[in-house]
Amino acid sequence: MKQISTVNAPAAIGPYSQAVSHSGLVGLVFVSGQLPIDPATGAFPEGGIEAQTRQSLTNIKAILEQAGTSMNKVLKTTVLLADMGDFAAMNGVYAEFFTEPYPARCAFAVKTLPKGALVEIECIAAEC
Repeated sequence: MKQISTVNAPAAIGPYSQAVSHSGLVGLVFVSGQLPIDPATGAFPEGGIEAQTRQSLTNIKAILEQAGTSMNKVLKTTVLLADMGDFAAMNGVYAEFFTEPYPARCAFAVKTLPKGALVEIECIAAEC
């Protein structure tokens, strides 16, 4: 197993890696759930669900680039929302980061997210 880490995404806030890959698993990269933390400030961006979704996906993009892959190699995402009422707004920003064929995805609301975030997104991507 190989740990993937970049300063262009927030550091892990617990006993986990930003991402890991394993050559024995057909070249897959597993990216941990990314909170919408701006790595430069350590804070959530202003602007509600749209800004937070954009930051979470920007963090994922940075981690994937560090792993030598990209957003167009994402196979599956999981989106956690603090409020399912934010689904449409999240989905609008999400569409800015992916093109057809879109990754498989599930999205659901959870009671709370760490640090009071509105969204957290994880993914599985193929290595290039």
